[in-house]
Amino acid sequence: MEVLTYLWQYLVEGFGLLIAYAFAALLIFLILLRFHSWKITAALVSLFIAASIAFYVPNGIPHAFEYPLGLRTFGPAEGPILPFTNVLSFLRRFSSFERVGNIARDPRDVSPEIEKDEEGTVEISLTAKEVIGEMADGVTFNYWTFDGTVPGPFLRVREGDTVRLTLHNDPTSLHHHSIDLHAVTGPGGAAAATTVAPGESKTVTFKVLNPGIFIYHCAHPNVANHMAHGMYGLILVEPKEGLAKVDREFYVVQGEFYSSGALGRKGLQLFDASAMIDGKPQYVVFNGKTGALVGNMDARVGDVVRLYVGNGGVNLISSFHIIGEIFDRVYREGDLVNLPAKSVQTTLIPAGGAVVVEFTVDYPGKYALVDHALSRLDRGAWGVLRVEGEADPSIFQGAAESGHGHEHGH
Repeated sequence: MEVLTYLWQYLVEGFGLLIAYAFAALLIFLILLRFHSWKITAALVSLFIAASIAFYVPNGIPHAFEYPLGLRTFGPAEGPILPFTNVLSFLRRFSSFERVGNIARDPRDVSPEIEKDEEGTVEISLTAKEVIGEMADGVTFNYWTFDGTVPGPFLRVREGDTVRLTLHNDPTSLHHHSIDLHAVTGPGGAAAATTVAPGESKTVTFKVLNPGIFIYHCAHPNVANHMAHGMYGLILVEPKEGLAKVDREFYVVQGEFYSSGALGRKGLQLFDASAMIDGKPQYVVFNGKTGALVGNMDARVGDVVRLYVGNGGVNLISSFHIIGEIFDRVYREGDLVNLPAKSVQTTLIPAGGAVVVEFTVDYPGKYALVDHALSRLDRGAWGVLRVEGEADPSIFQGAAESGHGHEHGH
């Protein structure tokens, strides 16, 4: 079975634990035989059972598959657990899940600028789909997505538009899904009316009242669990007068992934609910995987570049920075109404938030996009903007060395 190749390391570890427990049981049995008394043996066994009951009853009997077993949470809905039935269905139907060659949404995949003057109706269709993809070479995750990539599609509308959005849930999905768009004024940001079972579709209509750049995400409980599997994206609501023309636009969303396997461990990574609750991700990446923003972001000297940058979270604040560049304009927290901040080195993006940054590239080279909480580079949070063109010695002179402020940091 194909699933065995993905779970091989877990099976080896499980078999090792089984052997260890067998030897421990044998050792305990041999020790008990030395008492030459079945009464003492029965008393000790009873004591063991009583201690087990005393431990499990106060902590609750696990009713679903979770890591670790017995995890207790206090949110308004069920905690980040996976029911036994879903786990068994996942293993049984593993071969039917789509294998995505590249889970990452291309940062150049930005909807074109809106060319209209009046309000109108916009039709949007999205599909929630659970797939298998690689976080890094040989490191595999079960991603939950919108339209099969992380992040989902870049949605672009204009202030005052009426949006008719249909959410489909692919028949191969194991879980219910929904969508909460932070640009929506209404119950649950539309989530209350879009919960779809596998194979089901629902449609909502809403009017976008506020311009800005907004996160959208799955909001079916447990919300953090769904988002930590990759279910988020950005929706841009342009002001009525539109946005200024620029030469390049890019789409970037930071996210966290929580695996029970250590950083870089090969094979299928099982979701670690405890690590998510504790806010300790193994991977922090742009656009769903390591290396997602390498070799696909290019500009020329003199270009005005605009980046739409979101943070899918679910725990960390992003300190977004481009090494060797200064943001000419920063529309903080997605605010496209007020005047932008100017001449900014690093901007904060909260979990579930977004920002628009603009700058003119004045000098050729490779410019690293990073979360300036720099230990996250080693977890995958970096990319490269390549700039070509004529060098102006009045701006910078020096022989640039690889790895010193270009591809990998300061």
